[in-house]
This record gives sequence, structure tokens and C-alpha cells, in this order.
Amino acid sequence: MKRKMIMAVCMGMAVMTAVPAMNTFASTSHYADSSTLSSDSSWADWVQKWSSVASDDTKVSIAPGANETQLNFAWYSKVESGKDATPVVLFGKDKAHLKQFTGTVQQVDSTLTGGISYVSNKVTVTGLEPGNNYCYTVEKNGVQSEVRSYHLSDTADTKILLVGDPQIGASKGQPQGGGELAQEDGAANTAARNDSYSWNRTLNIARFANQDLDFIISAGDQINKTGKPKEEEYAGFLNADVLQQVPVATTIGNHDSLNPDYSWHFNTPNQTGNGETKAGGDYYYSYGEGLFIVLNTNNYNVAEHEKTLQQAIASDPSAKWRVVTIHQDIYGSGLDHSDTDGMILRTQLTPLFDQYNVDVVLQGHDHTYSRSKLLYSDGQTHDNYEFQMLADGSDYDWDHAFDLTTQSQITLTPQDDVAKKGLAAFQKDNHCYTIENTEGNTVVNPKGILYMTANSASGSKYYELIASQQDYIAKRAQNWLPSYSVIDMTADHFEITTYQVTDQNQIEQMDEPFTIVKE
Repeated sequence: MKRKMIMAVCMGMAVMTAVPAMNTFASTSHYADSSTLSSDSSWADWVQKWSSVASDDTKVSIAPGANETQLNFAWYSKVESGKDATPVVLFGKDKAHLKQFTGTVQQVDSTLTGGISYVSNKVTVTGLEPGNNYCYTVEKNGVQSEVRSYHLSDTADTKILLVGDPQIGASKGQPQGGGELAQEDGAANTAARNDSYSWNRTLNIARFANQDLDFIISAGDQINKTGKPKEEEYAGFLNADVLQQVPVATTIGNHDSLNPDYSWHFNTPNQTGNGETKAGGDYYYSYGEGLFIVLNTNNYNVAEHEKTLQQAIASDPSAKWRVVTIHQDIYGSGLDHSDTDGMILRTQLTPLFDQYNVDVVLQGHDHTYSRSKLLYSDGQTHDNYEFQMLADGSDYDWDHAFDLTTQSQITLTPQDDVAKKGLAAFQKDNHCYTIENTEGNTVVNPKGILYMTANSASGSKYYELIASQQDYIAKRAQNWLPSYSVIDMTADHFEITTYQVTDQNQIEQMDEPFTIVKE
């Protein structure tokens, strides 16, 4: 395991904030009540600060570039008379020697920003060298932001934080302070206020324990409002201290999928044009020994996702590890999704991941934690399934899966015997996998693929585990606490360990480290 020293080289750079003292689917009564998670003034201070955070649509996002020598930036800037947009990032090894990188601007739909006109700025910084400390600032209409720091470590050993479903705003309706958390617009979105605090808390605690963190993978549902304006939720997500210094590779979740605002807030590399919804589509990037492929599984056209796999592998055929991130957990163990909509693409993706020698699939969606056994396709012929949109286009028809092979509809909450038989046939057809026979938590040169489902990192919403643990699950848990996983990746091993954060700000290991070794 690597241990990196990160030096402060930028005068006035941001310092990580200290850890504070300590839908249509049915969530539980459990959630992270941020008002109870500190014994100092940090929550009261956040309540006072929330109004200014919620009204600031110009938060900067940082994402991995096409490889470790690049870094991608995105941010909004207001359209102001006499002031041109300046998509500029100043970046360098110290504050006195910053190089200018310019990018592009794109008009933002003002119906999603309360009638205020913005443009989305996107810039890619190139020429980064491992083992160096950097400073950066961005320009918003010619005005430079505060100078912040970034460290690019030796990429022979890469440390990644996996988080699931921050879903800022999903705690709506939960009790707090004698009332209920509301999901209104702007500062009145007290659910987003609650969840942003806990999201920031989890990242700060995880980063404090992992100073050598290289980047973050979010398995989707950054925000909660579906198909509606949600700028205060994105503001709360991007306001987290850690995200100002550590890039995040986001995934399009079902809550992100139906608006283009996701595509304006995040500058993802190698966009393929495949698997697109209004939020964007598939992309990929390389980092260290890994090739990372991110699929928008809200688009059910698997032929397009296969094209993405092909393009990604052609870009880095010698990568030691092939890691796919999807939002819907085709092998999960949550009550709400795992035996219905979560496995909608299982029959199609399982053999595809086998064919292209994927090692690990990272998933979200189910708001529970699970780690699969090593799985591969059963080699049999199965039907193909998808979800279709409601007639008014406002959301997906979550009540019905659609069998593309038979052109028939499947009711996921059946009431009569015929519909119950249809659901049973759907679930039986999705038993399309083979479990590899392995022992212990270290495997060498396995044939099967590891599927990880991350629980909520913010604690904004949790689901129950399904009553009977599926045969493909090796470990699962629902402890009603925010959690995250740490991935350590070198040329010959891929190790993942999962932790939860207690209400007293303590870190507890939830699962034994699982290690894949390649010889």
C-alpha cells in the first residue's frame, strides 16, 4: 500500500475542513439526520451558510481526464451584459507560475436555473506529471476564483474512493427539528441542506483516513429531483470540501438522467455518444493500471454500450484492470430494486462483460451494501428487457418491465395470478449466471467478475435488504449508516475494503478486504 506526502505549495490554497465534532420506491424511516451529527456549532453554522450555497449555481467540478496526465473542469458562469464568458483555468506547480488553459462554453437552459442565464464552461488541463503538487484557479467572467491545490501521485499504486447515491435531497419528508424536511426550490430545500452536510462529512472523514486518495467514483444519483430544476442539489453536492481538491468520476443515475443539467455540471472525458439520455452518455478514461468504463444504463440499448466497451479497450488494450461503473445494480441485494428493476439489463450485460474481460463492476441504486461472489454467464439464451418512458415523458415506467424478445409487458408489483406468473418468469430468466467456485477473500486469476453495490454515502435514503439473500451474494449489510469503499489498485492486485461512518464520526470496517490477484 502506498503512503504519499502531500505538500502545501500554494499560498492561500484551500485546506480540508476539519471533521466536525462529533420516488416511487419506498425508503425506510432511517436516514442521516445531520442536525444530530455534531456536538459543536458546525451544523448551526451550516444552516446559516446554506442560503448562500443553495443560490450559487457556479460551483466548480473536477473530473479525471482521458488519463492521469489530464484533468477536466466544468462550471457555470452568469451571462452578463458587457462581460464575456471566460472558460479559463490557470494551472501550474506554484502560484507564481500558472499556465493558461482555455476551453469551450455552452448555453444553459434558463428554465432549469430559475430564469437566470448561465453558460457552462469546460476546460481540460494537460501535461500533468505524476508525483507533483499543483495549484489552480478558474475564471468566471474574467474574475479568478480562490487558488486551490491538486496533487498527482505516483500512479503505479492508485487509491480510489467508491461512493454510492449521495442523492442530495432524498431525505425529503423525514423528521427534523419538530418538522419535516422539505424538497422545495433553492434554500427552501431543507432536505438538500440536510444531505449536503452529511455528504460533506462522509467525504471529509474518508479523506482524513486516506490522505493518498487519487480520485472518487460516484455510482450515480448525485441529486434527487427527477426531470425538474435542481440547482440547489447540485450546489450542495459540489460544495463538498474534498471535491475541490480530488476529482470525481460521476455516473448518470436514474435521478440524473432526464435533464441536461448533469452534462453542464460535469466535464467527462472520451464521451462516446453511445448510451445517451438527456443527461449524456457513456465515457471512459485510463488511470494508472486501470481502464475505467462508465455506462449510462438508463439507456437500455446494449448494442451501444458494447460499442463503448470496444472503443475504450481499443484506447488502452494493455490496461491491467478493466473496471465498469453502472448505476443500476444488476447484481444487488436491496428490497426495492435487486429482484425487479435493478436486474433489468442482467441478461444482456452479463455475457457482454464476460466477452470483454471486465474484472470488476461497480454499482449503486439499491441504497444497501453488497459484494457478489465471482460470476460469469451461464451461456444460455435469454430474453432481453428494458424500461420504457411514461406517455408524458416525465419519468420511466417503473411499474412495468418490457420484454423486447416477446414484445410483452411485465408487471413488477403484480396483484393477480397471471401477472404474478409473469414476474416469476422474468425473475427466473434472470437467473442467467454461473457462480465461480472460490475460497477465501483473495482470488488468483479468476474467471468470474466481482460486482460491488455501494450504499448511500450521504445517508439521505436507505432501503431494506431483500428478505432472502441471493445465492450470488457473498456479503451484504444494511446498518443505516453512510458508507464508502476504498480501492487499492496496482499492476498485480485489486483490493476493495468497505467502511461505515457512525453517528459519533468513527470509521468501522464493514467487510473483510476482497483482493483479486493477477499473476
